[in-house]
Amino acid sequence: MGRGRPTRANVYARLEHAIDELHARLGGLPSPKESEFIWSDIWHLEAHHSTALEGNTLVLREVATLLEEGRAVGAKPLREYMEVQGYGAAASWVYSQAVEPGDWHGDDLITIYEVRQVHARAIGPVWEVAPHPEATEREAPGMYREHDLHAFGGGMKPPDWPLVPSLVTGWVEAVNAAAPDLRSREGGLPWPERLAELHNRFEQIHPFIDGNGRTGRLLLNLILVRLGYPPIIILKRERAQYLTALQRADKGDPGLLGELLARAMYDNLNRFIVPNVAGPAKLVPLAALVNEDFSLVALRQAAQRGRLDAVHGPDGVWRSTRKAVQAYKRTKGKRAQ
Repeated sequence: MGRGRPTRANVYARLEHAIDELHARLGGLPSPKESEFIWSDIWHLEAHHSTALEGNTLVLREVATLLEEGRAVGAKPLREYMEVQGYGAAASWVYSQAVEPGDWHGDDLITIYEVRQVHARAIGPVWEVAPHPEATEREAPGMYREHDLHAFGGGMKPPDWPLVPSLVTGWVEAVNAAAPDLRSREGGLPWPERLAELHNRFEQIHPFIDGNGRTGRLLLNLILVRLGYPPIIILKRERAQYLTALQRADKGDPGLLGELLARAMYDNLNRFIVPNVAGPAKLVPLAALVNEDFSLVALRQAAQRGRLDAVHGPDGVWRSTRKAVQAYKRTKGKRAQ
């Protein structure tokens, strides 16, 4: 496609190659105990963007200080700090349980207990200071709604509340039934779009009176990491695209949402995981070698001109090593003198 955005098929193909490399050459996802700093970086960024999608105004620096040090900096409403703190705690629990589940967990990809636990952990802290004004005691964090909800902006109306328990059970069963195809990345529908369908179905059910978006994205990441795939972060600048993608999925077209999820997985893989699990001499995509000295464009140009030791793979992706980038930096510095 020249200089334009890659096609959806190319996005899926690049993600396939990246995941294959992660498992075959880099040994798969590291556990939170092995690489705590990788996961903490991810959940800081995720807590910021996922709550921002719902209107939270804390900036990333305020989020990091709150989650790392327990200090609230700035002058935002207490509710916003508690939203971030709850999401951060829930994300940390999700990643630890995804890689090393508790003794209560069986062979299923996800359980109803986990659905309710994620909601309780994410929403519990903010509920203490700002509970939903229409919620009853039976609709507390981790408990299903007993209210009917208005239709969404795109026209989709969540089901009546008495249906919620059976619909959540059906959703969990559908996720577990899809697990073999999601692991093998085979089947009639591209697997990112199968994930998109499952994510969208949870949001359609909207099982809780509040916090369904945050809970749905956390559950999606629980599923992804358990499958051995990188988690996703939907950036706040992608809010309009994300909502449009959900509305299209409501009408039976999961393509845009599947593409958005695939891009997010690929970006997180290159941003956080590959640079930290790959040794200095291992070939990785150039996107994983971007740093404060070199942008992706600069590295690609250096590779194309033969100044950076790199290889152009059959999938169209340039790959190099940290060691090669360090050598290029030294020689580039000498030429500039």
